[in-house]
Amino acid sequence: MSGPLDGIRVLDLSAVVVGPICSHVLCEHGAEVIKVEAPGGDLLRWLAGKGRSPGMNGKFLNFNRGKKSLALDLKKPAGIAALKRLAATVDVFLTNIRPDAQERLGVDAASLRALAPRLIHCSITGFGTRGPYAGRPAYDTVIQGVSGVAGTFEASTGEPRYVPFLVADHTVGLIAAQMIGFALYRREKTGTGEAIEVPMFENMAAYIMQEHLGAHSFRPPLGPPGDHRVLSPDGKPLPTKDGYICVSANTDAQAHAFFDAIGRPDLKTDPRFATVAQRVQHTKEYFHIRATSLGGRTTAEWLEIFDRMDVPAAPYNTIASLIEDPHLRAVGMVREEEHPTEGPTWAIGAPNRFSGGDAPPRPPAPRLGADGRAVLAAAGLTEAEIAALVADGVLIETAA
Repeated sequence: MSGPLDGIRVLDLSAVVVGPICSHVLCEHGAEVIKVEAPGGDLLRWLAGKGRSPGMNGKFLNFNRGKKSLALDLKKPAGIAALKRLAATVDVFLTNIRPDAQERLGVDAASLRALAPRLIHCSITGFGTRGPYAGRPAYDTVIQGVSGVAGTFEASTGEPRYVPFLVADHTVGLIAAQMIGFALYRREKTGTGEAIEVPMFENMAAYIMQEHLGAHSFRPPLGPPGDHRVLSPDGKPLPTKDGYICVSANTDAQAHAFFDAIGRPDLKTDPRFATVAQRVQHTKEYFHIRATSLGGRTTAEWLEIFDRMDVPAAPYNTIASLIEDPHLRAVGMVREEEHPTEGPTWAIGAPNRFSGGDAPPRPPAPRLGADGRAVLAAAGLTEAEIAALVADGVLIETAA
């Protein structure tokens, strides 16, 4: 099966994580993604640890599978001219460079859509183009801090912390892919393109407020902000005899089955725990019971019991053990792949499917500048024009 975005061409002038995650999702579902890199390559090639060769670390491989690499020096007018010629041939232009830099380069939405009215221009920014924070630079941790994500840790444990996972980058990258999908759908109906702005701060702040305003949503407030169940310090994997297990029992049927499983059927009629509302009022005590009741059996034993009793539970995985998870292996989420220059690697499959079956696996991530000549030729540049770009140091072909 070809992907639902088969035939859609994306010019990706983004770097590090948030933009590449967006284009990764589009590529995963069939889009042709042309990754435009500076002569030194995407910062992620150098920021994410060891690889077998320079600029080809594991994180870069995972975020950029299936894309084509075009290395252009955009500090030179000929590089900008080549980029604009290419932009006029694609469906989507994606960038996470700051709006003032877009205007300076002439790749802002107004400039490019004047060349190609059907173009969908998607700009991912830290803080949008309005308000007092507009135009400020941002990385994931900056957004986690200002949006309240780090504040949820302070509310839970007393110390603000960042999630040790680029949660803002990943979340906003997915939102950007969703917005591009919406714009492609509208273009099918109207024939016109779109200028999309996806601000990281506003998106992550919306998530935190939706989750945690709670009683503070009312005017005047009915209570302090924060869902105390979600913020409970006991809301974590539970210790068993030989490790940990992940368990959640929210409905009355699930909670009562959990009480039977741990040998405490009396708790089913305890006025603190008999109903959802009562358990919410006594979250601290309820979570403490859950956290201290599973040490007498192994994780495997508890998994069998909870499965039989229909209590939501799953094994606890470390970062290292996740790649060995039997479910992920069975559904093809983790498979071995031979990279043409980097040798054997683990490839991460597409988690979501359409009814017609899986899209064909995408090829491995590219070396820097590996596809420059072919991409520019397809955009209409002649061999002489391309040769001149190489000679002038505008088109970089040497792999990093």
